[in-house]
Amino acid sequence: MKYIKKNQPPQDFIQWKNLANEHWQPNWDNFQKPQKSSVHKSLLKEQGLICCYCGRRINQTDSHIEHLKPRNKYPDLTLDYINLIASCQGKSDAIHSIPVHCGHKKGEWYEETLMVSPLDENCTSFFRYTDDGQILATADSDKQTAAEETIKRLALDVNKLKKMREKAIEGILDDIDLLSNQDLNNLIDAFENPSDNGVYEEFCSAIVYVLRQYL
Repeated sequence: MKYIKKNQPPQDFIQWKNLANEHWQPNWDNFQKPQKSSVHKSLLKEQGLICCYCGRRINQTDSHIEHLKPRNKYPDLTLDYINLIASCQGKSDAIHSIPVHCGHKKGEWYEETLMVSPLDENCTSFFRYTDDGQILATADSDKQTAAEETIKRLALDVNKLKKMREKAIEGILDDIDLLSNQDLNNLIDAFENPSDNGVYEEFCSAIVYVLRQYL
């Protein structure tokens, strides 16, 4: 999981919501193209094209607009841009992709004290990663319970994601022992920040955590 700094919503989304009147109200059912596509693109851009939860590479086809706080419990936040993020596994993936994880696995679950939010600047500090792709709760007792619950509820530890993380980490660790501390810090900095095109490396948070263990 990587911190998501929310930007301003797309202008056409704001204008569409401002059309509300006594005869018509914007809602999730009438939230369609082009405004929905515009919001989806905006979410992907501010996340650097990685899933809000697991950090895998995503695009409009293989992701969906996720409500951090679910609609059924927080109806007033249904069209609040701050509550919208982009999760991997689009609608077709939810049917065909096994196992289900991230947003579709989370479903309607949300607990303020147990859900590690990617909108929390310190969200990365809740998790540890291993060279073989495992995701574990931090050793910090104050954060451990929330981390464990989030991993379980979002199925971030499924074998599919573990193998993907392992493959991403594996390529970075080649000749790692030959690098100086300065080289390692430069490498960490490169993975902590997006490319010139605004794109993060897939599973960058896991890679950064593992690299820091070699300093």
